[in-house]
Amino acid sequence: MRSLRRCGLERSVFLAGMMVVVVLTALGGLAQQGTPATAVNNSAAPLTLTLQDALARARANEPQYRAALTDYGLARQTTVQTRAGLLPNVAYNGQYIYTEGNGTSTGRFIGANGVHEYVSEGNIHQSLSLQNAAEYRRARAQEALAKAKSEIAARGLVVTVVQTYYGFVVAQRKYSTAQRAAGEAEHFFDITQKLEHGGEVAHSDTIKAELQFLQQQRALQDAELDIERSRLELAVLIFPNFNENFATVDDLENIESLPSFQEVEAEAGKNSPQLQVALASLKAANQEVAVAWNSFLPSLGLDYFYGIDANHYAVNGFDPVTGRNVKNLGYAATATLELPLWNWGASRSKVKQADLLRDQAKVELSFAQRKAVADLKAFYNEAQTSRAEMESLRQSADLASESLRLTTLRYQAGEATVLEVVDAQNTLTLAQNALGDGQQRFRVALANLQTLTGKF
Repeated sequence: MRSLRRCGLERSVFLAGMMVVVVLTALGGLAQQGTPATAVNNSAAPLTLTLQDALARARANEPQYRAALTDYGLARQTTVQTRAGLLPNVAYNGQYIYTEGNGTSTGRFIGANGVHEYVSEGNIHQSLSLQNAAEYRRARAQEALAKAKSEIAARGLVVTVVQTYYGFVVAQRKYSTAQRAAGEAEHFFDITQKLEHGGEVAHSDTIKAELQFLQQQRALQDAELDIERSRLELAVLIFPNFNENFATVDDLENIESLPSFQEVEAEAGKNSPQLQVALASLKAANQEVAVAWNSFLPSLGLDYFYGIDANHYAVNGFDPVTGRNVKNLGYAATATLELPLWNWGASRSKVKQADLLRDQAKVELSFAQRKAVADLKAFYNEAQTSRAEMESLRQSADLASESLRLTTLRYQAGEATVLEVVDAQNTLTLAQNALGDGQQRFRVALANLQTLTGKF
């Protein structure tokens, strides 16, 4: 225990430093002061990004989200292709056939219509099949499934960006707090050394101050490492090229309101992409069954040809038998009925495969419905609790600041020990860091809740 008598000059220097820290804390100047020594030094001004800016950039550059959009685009094109199979198609056929002659107007091959045969005609083809219709419905169901999965990817990307963005913001706060704590510890260590030399305190107080100083130096290094790691994670997520020259906006104090659980539940029932994926999967599985069964049914093909199929490439020709001119331009039509009879059980096997997929889709839908209810309650409770705790965390930070001020005054009056001052400093650091963590926790919890409801 140190003596109640103090060295007036040294006490005044120490108290002045402590009061400056308390004033800065009360004014909120610790939110984003200072940058780590290893921060990127760039001649250009840093790009200031809001959360919405980061989201927009992530949507353009994050590969998993882009892959989900690509899958959706592919599914849309599959729908276009299967729909085209239901409509008439127009093609042009151009062909020249030469057959070795045998001295007559026909060739040596009995299938030849002449030594020279020219084909130049348009063809309208229509295929009528219930299987084609089922494939089109399956493609539409798969498109809806891909769209729902892309929405899951979009909302999951929001969670990732929110967590990474505010992780960097909180890391900046913690670095500023660590800077303040390290400065306090260094100043306190210097004062205890002077007091020990004056015989006012024991050597144990100097040892305690040195331990506090070393600990805060390590904490500052860890905070610097954490802020650089957070910066790199965010840079990789939002930039197409590697860019570390940016700054973020600390808007964690802007607390959003939380709607009632009944409102959230209603929104989740309408907008939950997880349920939409499960429903779309079941619809796609049902269409797989329809496609498999329709493979047993007949199909009809219709073709209409118009053009030239003659021994001379001309609109008009000459018939050597009758000696008259004839028209080569004409039309023809064919109808083909295809009835599947036997394929060694392949069609039956496809039906069994489709039935297995449909049964699995039913199980997944039932599970998705149960999980959606559980996730909704869990995410809402997390958001509600974290929002309520923020008031307590802010109050704790204010109380810790007031405690440091009062402990400093008690130290001035000779009623407190240096250990109490150190404890008050550490308590303030922990309270400020906990407030930042709590604010980030609420933002992430809100983003998780909105993966089920959409933005509200």
